Amino acid sequence: MSRLALEADTGLTVCHVPSVRSTVVHRLVCSQLADGQRGYWIDARNTASTHVLYDCAASPRALEGLQIARAFTAYQHHSLVRRVARVADSETALLVAPNVVDRYRDDDLREYEREELLAATLTILGELGHALDCPVLVTAADEDAGAAVSEYADHEIECLETREGIRLEGEGVQTDGYWHGSYWQTTIPYWVEVCGALDRGIDPVVRAYDRGLVESTADGEAETEVIV
Repeated sequence: MSRLALEADTGLTVCHVPSVRSTVVHRLVCSQLADGQRGYWIDARNTASTHVLYDCAASPRALEGLQIARAFTAYQHHSLVRRVARVADSETALLVAPNVVDRYRDDDLREYEREELLAATLTILGELGHALDCPVLVTAADEDAGAAVSEYADHEIECLETREGIRLEGEGVQTDGYWHGSYWQTTIPYWVEVCGALDRGIDPVVRAYDRGLVESTADGEAETEVIV
């Protein structure tokens, strides 16, 4: 398990995850919500596991303000998004809709309905984030879903699986370290945050190549960050 730090911006942020069962969204939600802050989770594919959420939360109080609603059809999902748009207010700290595209792929929808309904859902979520000045986090687990959501997204995050754990890449996000049982493997960015950089002219995020922590990048070259 990795320790993830997210500084989510206003608007719609899509996190490209390796699978619909990825728990990275649970960790990002828990890193974003402080004790008692209000948040809304619009669930698809039974992603919202209370056991995972409480394992990721700094304290049980961090989740007291999180409300979860599950959708089993595209119409239910869209209705829940519209419902959240009516009840969310300036006290809302976060909106999250994991696997946001999946319900709109169901066979009971005609193709034109599928596209129009999904477009309406993503538009509402994006506008709601701007209106409330809060981050809206959605996930996409494959290229088609990612392409559909990216058109409406203000920000994008890539979720990469490494031998040390999950690493996130994108503006406003940072992986500080990786938990391994009883010890925590730190990274250079973590120590830069704690101690500061010695030389401001040197990029504090040091990259090492061909260390075997990541299978490959898009161009086929092995890549990872230095850990200490």
